[in-house]
Amino acid sequence: MGVATLVRAALPSVPGIGSLPGVRKAPLEGFTGLRRTREGVVVERAHVDAYAAVCGFPRKDAVPLPYPHLLGFDLQLAILADRAFPAPAIGTVHIDNSVRARRAIRVGERLDVEVSVGAALPHRKGAAFAFTTTVRDADGAVAWEEVSTYLARGRSLPGDPAPDTAYPEVGVGPLTWALPGDLGRRYAAVSGDRNPIHLHPLSARALGFPRQIAHGMWTMARCVAALENRLPAAARVDVSFRRPVLLPATVALGTRRTDDGWAFALTSPDGASTHLAGAASPL
Repeated sequence: MGVATLVRAALPSVPGIGSLPGVRKAPLEGFTGLRRTREGVVVERAHVDAYAAVCGFPRKDAVPLPYPHLLGFDLQLAILADRAFPAPAIGTVHIDNSVRARRAIRVGERLDVEVSVGAALPHRKGAAFAFTTTVRDADGAVAWEEVSTYLARGRSLPGDPAPDTAYPEVGVGPLTWALPGDLGRRYAAVSGDRNPIHLHPLSARALGFPRQIAHGMWTMARCVAALENRLPAAARVDVSFRRPVLLPATVALGTRRTDDGWAFALTSPDGASTHLAGAASPL
């Protein structure tokens, strides 16, 4: 991700600067959507291996199930940074993520990637934006799809908000992971997501957090890595990000068999905080 895009994404959140012409975001009313595409994206071995190492996946010739999110992330950020998008990128919170892997994607494949977002949706805490990422193969067939939902707090919209996604209760699991303080920087290096809330205590505190927090998409990926050998290549994974993981931290993974797959949750070891809740099943 280029520095210029990162700067454009951050400027609307800077007091005083965010209201200047050329920086100020468009109004929420009347926003109908945006779209970005990139053709001929090659899945590179070094990048896949670096992602797998950070997220706990084994090295394979097929990419980890959540990996294609990275192929579309810079397009997501380009939309978030666009003046026509009516909310600042910094402060817009990733609250839900849904992946549909139609088949295994192999290292070395050439893919076309599209990211689009439609009009804002009412949410009980503001306005929600559903970003759809579609990955197609050389024949134009859809290989992988994702919906990433982001929340802009305090932006009221008419209409009834959709209820929060409910998942089966899982409880605290026996598997724990000790997460280092530099995890955000390590995941940022492979994902391109260099939001300051993930990088250092000082930058996180400037944005309202006690210290840096883990990326939501890392927590999703780490949970999927633990479940990977229970899922086929064609699978779906849905998660809700509940409470941030302050780094460094120790977290616990709980899983539970369901009628069609697995429910899972990432919690604090004492169960007082649920960081992520989700479900996975064959597609």
